[in-house]
Amino acid sequence: MEQNFETSFIPKKPVIQKTEGIKRPVGILTIVSFFLFFTLILALGGVYFYKRNLSKNIEKMAGDLKLAEDRFEPAKINQLKTLDRRIRASKDILDKHIAISPIFGVLSRVTMKEVRYTDFSYELGGGDTNGSSQGILIKLSGISKGYRYVALQSDLYNEEENLVDPVFSNLALDEKGNVLFELEFLVEPSFVDYRQTLETGSNVPNTPPLDTSI
Repeated sequence: MEQNFETSFIPKKPVIQKTEGIKRPVGILTIVSFFLFFTLILALGGVYFYKRNLSKNIEKMAGDLKLAEDRFEPAKINQLKTLDRRIRASKDILDKHIAISPIFGVLSRVTMKEVRYTDFSYELGGGDTNGSSQGILIKLSGISKGYRYVALQSDLYNEEENLVDPVFSNLALDEKGNVLFELEFLVEPSFVDYRQTLETGSNVPNTPPLDTSI
């Protein structure tokens, strides 16, 4: 028995046409956004690694500093600092301190036996010495056997280079006929410098007696 085959060239299913998608161009804003995003990521990564590296360096330097401090013994360094402060304070005191002994030495050397002193005082910056207002003003009260000895004593003081502008004043007689007087003169600060006195080893000489009996 013969079989009949039907041949048809008409497709039974509709033919689906494949259409390719439309390619849209990438916008400039998208490119810029991606660029900024990756730049930000790189920047954040760089900052992170920089901080990490910096932290390690700080820790290393702190360790080195601690080793250096331990090597130099902090306790001894503090002792040396304290000693330095004391030395500086002592130096300031010496610079401001004056020594009266050189003045007593001059008075002992040039004062006549007919003249005695009853009072002694001084003032810092009390007058001018060679145009300077930093002289030491010396004030004395005394007694002499007569006006003649006061005049002679004035001449001796004027010849002494360490006594500047000696002036006798307020001359008066006491009940015994002795002459009471007051004396003022200036000395240079360098003459009574305590440091210089220590360095030269000057000793306090026999000072003029403060006595009213003549």
